[in-house]
Amino acid sequence: MTKLGTTDLDVYDLNLGANVFGWTADEQQSFAVLDAYAAVGGNFVDTADLYGGGGGSETIIGNWLAKRGRRDDVVIATKVGMLDKRPGLSAKNIAAAAEDSLRRLQTDHIDLYYAHRDVPDTPLEETLTAFDALVRAGKVRHIGASNYSAERLADALSISDSGGLARFAVLQPHYNLMERDYEHELAALVAREGLVTLPYFALAKGFLTGKYRTKDTTVDSPRATRAASYLDGRGERVLAALDEVAEAHGTSVAAVALAWLRQQPTVAAPIASARTPEQLTDLVASVSLELAEAELARLTDQ
Repeated sequence: MTKLGTTDLDVYDLNLGANVFGWTADEQQSFAVLDAYAAVGGNFVDTADLYGGGGGSETIIGNWLAKRGRRDDVVIATKVGMLDKRPGLSAKNIAAAAEDSLRRLQTDHIDLYYAHRDVPDTPLEETLTAFDALVRAGKVRHIGASNYSAERLADALSISDSGGLARFAVLQPHYNLMERDYEHELAALVAREGLVTLPYFALAKGFLTGKYRTKDTTVDSPRATRAASYLDGRGERVLAALDEVAEAHGTSVAAVALAWLRQQPTVAAPIASARTPEQLTDLVASVSLELAEAELARLTDQ
């Protein structure tokens, strides 16, 4: 388990992404994945009001929590701001969206509540005051930011500090071996401000599973086209390095890619999703995989 930054949350080192629940995985399939994840000690599920066609993912998770009696030992993260019928980060919308999520999740509190993306047209003070009200009411334990620039994140943290408001404790950015923009400005800010990172698209939309080796590769995934777009000279070098390290450890390319990400400074737990328990196996293998400094460097330098 990993302590999630300055929060009181102890979480598994793989954050299970529930974006596929209610989308490419129905309730029965989702229950199977959640059961398998919990069976290995997993306790950290990431969703959003947007996922599953608008509330579908939260509803499935809520049904599973109720049927399995697992609410007290599972950390639930969800998000607000991108659902068509609940768009933006106004105080009114945050309050209403939180009630919707609580109802679908069948719980009286959300452990980690994210602003799904920055909305520059809404004053940060309004957004943060609304989140603070939820924390004070006991409906939210901690708050996080997703898809924020370094400048806007710094501004938000300064406003919280000066106003005595609940503070973003975590950042959820797009970060993986193929997407490295996070390292330019955000990583230093996160470290300086005592936050931790939970990267999404940790496997580059599936590219870092190693399934995409040629341009005409056919993969049963709605993200196949976007994943295959990484198959250029750099993508081939990254796959070659992953193959080398995976062979040395007798594990999968996906496990190595996730282990590299987990061992990066400021990263607490990568987010990855699975439609089946079989897909989950490779993801879970990353938790116990420790890469040597030379192996980390080999992957980082591609």
